[in-house]
Amino acid sequence: MRKKKKPTTDAVEILHRRYFEGRPERLALLEEERANAEIARKIYELRAKAGLTQRELAKLVGTTASVICRLEDADYEGHSLGMLRRIASALNKRVEIRFGPVKRKQQLA
Repeated sequence: MRKKKKPTTDAVEILHRRYFEGRPERLALLEEERANAEIARKIYELRAKAGLTQRELAKLVGTTASVICRLEDADYEGHSLGMLRRIASALNKRVEIRFGPVKRKQQLA
């Protein structure tokens, strides 16, 4: 017999139970979207910290401002390692790739 879950008023837990629990494909999509958002946010933060406009960074990278704008959009899914390296180089940084543990329930929000 399945154990009944304790009722909760925690909004994050309610959303997790309703939309993600027992649905590994949805959890995988959520993780992918989080990764895209994290990359976009990092590009923006590094550019802003360097005091550059999108146009200025684009010129350093050898692309257009619209490409930089797309890369800074959390919904963009076309990040390439090559472009990330070009951006990192223009900002005197390097790209690091890490593999970490998969986040679970309470950490999903």
